[in-house]
Amino acid sequence: MRRDQVLESIRDSWLDVVWVVFVGLNLIAMRLVAEWQTVPFLAIWVSLTAIYGFRLWRMGSTVLMVAAVTLATAGLIGVQVLKGQEDAEYLAEVPLLALMFVVMVWHARRRLAAMEEVKRVSDHNARLLDEQRRFLQDASHELRTPITVALGHTELIERTATDPGIAEDAHVAVDELLRLRGLANRPLLLASAENPDFLQVTTLEVSELVLDCFGRWSHLPRRWSLGVLEDATVQGDGERLTTALDALIENAVDHTGVGDSIELSARRREPRRSSAPRSVSMVAG
Repeated sequence: MRRDQVLESIRDSWLDVVWVVFVGLNLIAMRLVAEWQTVPFLAIWVSLTAIYGFRLWRMGSTVLMVAAVTLATAGLIGVQVLKGQEDAEYLAEVPLLALMFVVMVWHARRRLAAMEEVKRVSDHNARLLDEQRRFLQDASHELRTPITVALGHTELIERTATDPGIAEDAHVAVDELLRLRGLANRPLLLASAENPDFLQVTTLEVSELVLDCFGRWSHLPRRWSLGVLEDATVQGDGERLTTALDALIENAVDHTGVGDSIELSARRREPRRSSAPRSVSMVAG
């Protein structure tokens, strides 16, 4: 077990080991090849920047690494300055490079903090949307059950009532309950809109969709009529198209009064360009 832990630790830290060896070789090169020591000196600082991009050490580890590299490079250069092999100005490059690295780390951490905040806000918004979706689904299901029960009883009263006044009142109640059921279905429709199986696409007869809507709405006190119903088929989800048509007809009912005319029709509409597909227009007006 301990051997496995050691091997796993080596696998996780192989990049750090390679970097330490690289720095050691460059420090040796600085010591042995004084006339070319600028190259290994800069290579050490560049490699420190590169490995930080992979590791993103914590602040304590970062300070320790910068201090170690600063002391190692400054120590070698300082010895050469004391021996008169290098000018003192060369030693000033060490703190300047260390300062540049610290500024880079500060910017990187600031950017990382901003990204974490964006992720936190994004996750929070995703949770809110998920909770809202669940609420819409639960509320829709909870509303549909009592509406269905009330609708069944009201329809029974409408069919069995002998008093014309009671039958008329029951008819009005049925209409409102049907409208309320449609309103209760809409949150469920909205909540399920992102599901991959939201649409069940089949080939549908347009005239049948219009006639079905006409049969469900024509009992309202309007002057209903059927216009042109051209033979046409569409690829779509029957339930969703019915919901869309109901919303269109409901809008027509809301903007008309008793005795006003509403006509349902379905007509082909020629495309504006020869390459565009032919469309079907279903109109309630």
